[in-house]
Amino acid sequence: MKGNRIILTPDRGCRVEGIIDSAEKPGTILQYDPGQAVDGGGRFHWVVFDRGADGDHPAGPYVVLCEDFLQGKTVTDAYVAATRAVGFVPWAGCELNLLFKNVSGTADDVVPDAVGGSLLIVDDGTGKVIVTTGTVEEEPFMALEALTDPTADTLLWCVRCG
Repeated sequence: MKGNRIILTPDRGCRVEGIIDSAEKPGTILQYDPGQAVDGGGRFHWVVFDRGADGDHPAGPYVVLCEDFLQGKTVTDAYVAATRAVGFVPWAGCELNLLFKNVSGTADDVVPDAVGGSLLIVDDGTGKVIVTTGTVEEEPFMALEALTDPTADTLLWCVRCG
């Protein structure tokens, strides 16, 4: 993790508000839920990333769940399901801290290589990033720091590949 925020380069994306449909922590990747109506305030509902029938592409843009300063929340505070949430749609080159999934019993080390980082994919159904499996259609993020033998989900410094 770099710094103490989810979004490190706020000029490379746009902030959005929505209604989160499950209790999630900042750094989780969400997508719009087209099956739900917009709420009375004009906010869309968000669900955890799910590949579904669209390959690796979410319904709409990737939305990174952010900490909510207006409610005194930090990067470690989970949202309550069915509440207003703050998100960020990152553009290529945006640096951010994403929630890296600890996959127990596996070699889930992140080792940046000579190119500058390890390519990451979004884990289906959890919205957390994992090291690429090499069988995906899209690797939207790259790790910018090393991580060895994580024992829990942790925030990881990344960049949006585009």
